[in-house]
Amino acid sequence: MYEQIVQLKLQSADGKFYKTDVATPEQLLRLIQSIPSHKAEPFKLWLAKVGYERIQETADPSKALDRARSHWKAQGRSQKWIQQRMMGQETRNKLTDYWQAHGVTKSDDFAMLTNVIHQEWSDLSVAQHKKLKGLEHQNLREHMSEAELLFTALAELSTRQIAEKDRAEGVQENKEAGRKGGKLAKQARLQFEEATGTKVVTSKSSLPDFTPKRQIRKK
Repeated sequence: MYEQIVQLKLQSADGKFYKTDVATPEQLLRLIQSIPSHKAEPFKLWLAKVGYERIQETADPSKALDRARSHWKAQGRSQKWIQQRMMGQETRNKLTDYWQAHGVTKSDDFAMLTNVIHQEWSDLSVAQHKKLKGLEHQNLREHMSEAELLFTALAELSTRQIAEKDRAEGVQENKEAGRKGGKLAKQARLQFEEATGTKVVTSKSSLPDFTPKRQIRKK
């Protein structure tokens, strides 16, 4: 395993940069498995538990859904938010399935198409939306409100149905479908905001007790 570990210059507490051993999460877990020490036993038991849960989910996918619901509920999510999050994920999966079957194969293209749709309906790129909420590497959808999830799902549903109608093939044609689908969702968002007097896209996180990066200050 040591041959797979690389060294990168990382900043230390003294402000200087030193060569530091770094590894991927998979490599770190493999290292933990190989440590002949009782101190590593809790981690090994956890890995065995997670592996067993994954086997259960493969045999019965509903267990994965139940586990996700339990996880979100433990975070303090409302039942409505959980339902909207799961429905939105199903909509997202159907869209990415269409892309995969119609000439979109690179992960960068998936990210680009997702950004096109998001930019159209929200007037913000995914990166700008994350910055607004004070996020770094967190999943944006995990911090969206019910309304943000709903309009994201509407944009992606519209995109897929337009792509199916137009028989979109390849990145460019699916990009055009994304623009159209996003614009439809934007029209609905603007009407919603006018009728309710509230903004859909906000800086708030749906995760209770979340502290945005912009609010963290050094003492």
